[in-house]
Amino acid sequence: MDTVDSLLTTVREALAREPRLDLGRYPIRLWWEWNDLGMAGDLPDVASKKLALERAAAVPGVAHIIDQLHVIPDRRLPDGAVLEHVCRDLLAEPALQPFTLRSRGGDEVRTWRDAGGEARGAIEVRVEDGVVTLDGDVTGLGHKRLAGVLAWWVPGVRDVVNGLGVSPREQDNDGEMADGVRLVLEKDPLVSTESVSISSRSGVVTLTGAVGSDAAREAAERDAWCVWGVDRVENQLVVSAR
Repeated sequence: MDTVDSLLTTVREALAREPRLDLGRYPIRLWWEWNDLGMAGDLPDVASKKLALERAAAVPGVAHIIDQLHVIPDRRLPDGAVLEHVCRDLLAEPALQPFTLRSRGGDEVRTWRDAGGEARGAIEVRVEDGVVTLDGDVTGLGHKRLAGVLAWWVPGVRDVVNGLGVSPREQDNDGEMADGVRLVLEKDPLVSTESVSISSRSGVVTLTGAVGSDAAREAAERDAWCVWGVDRVENQLVVSAR
């Protein structure tokens, strides 16, 4: 067996050891392209996608990954409908008002909000085959993370490529990550963060405390997985009757 075949076998074995991946039902195709590992497949949720990437990236010899893993949406929508929904949600978010908002569909560019001379940056949205791409610049990692999660929440979205830059450059750290997750959870009407604690360490977010229902517990974990930079979520929330 040559080096490439051996490496692909090791990656497959690593994926098979992840209990949250059902490779029988949701297979992942692997290939080696130059010095990059390719991964493609349709997975049931964001958690499965990120866990697959994390497991593969931890294999010695894997330096770069060509990510073609997508999430199966609850329902498929035309790209135009997804684009419209994403832009309307970004437009309605008060924290993103300082940024000019544009969408690009083919050769057509539409300005949804022109922040004028007071603009602190710009967000451009594209959608292709259910994959949302965010480009431009914002002024904080919290804005970048919030925009990405708002896109993930839109029906029909298969993936979010968050290419937003942060200007001026901001150093990411565990505190920033925890703050970003809290901001997102506070935006979800299903989740009350009053009794929820959030900690982060090297891309692993831990949720502790209490929520009012199983649905809230699941929503909090799902939201955390959608945050840019989160590689793993440890959900230690308990359901407390009120």
